[in-house]
Amino acid sequence: MKTSIINIGDELLIGQVVNTNASTMSRLLTEAGMAVQRTVVVGDVYQDIWNAVDEAMRSSDAVLVTGGLGPTKDDITKKLLCDYFQSELVESEVALENVRRIFESRGYEMTPVNRAQALVPACCEHVVQS
Repeated sequence: MKTSIINIGDELLIGQVVNTNASTMSRLLTEAGMAVQRTVVVGDVYQDIWNAVDEAMRSSDAVLVTGGLGPTKDDITKKLLCDYFQSELVESEVALENVRRIFESRGYEMTPVNRAQALVPACCEHVVQS
């Protein structure tokens, strides 16, 4: 199965954060017998993300996307995916419980902004990993 990985975030492009997601995901996918054909890093720019998703969808059997999903204003990935797949954002109870669990385990109060992290495109399958 041909697989593409898209990592999103200006912080990855400027070297502020090391892209450990790419190496970990590539290793795990390879161990699972999947052929990783590309890993792409794009910044928080709508058209750049769109182009990366479009190319990956045309050339891969599976596409994994990381980053751009947090509670900050520049995280546009979920909106873009809704536009791309002609879908809408819905709150996932599974994702919401995961966000709550993470905040509680660290002793933090969950705010409405953090609750928005449980919004997922209705058309996409999401996986919550502990």
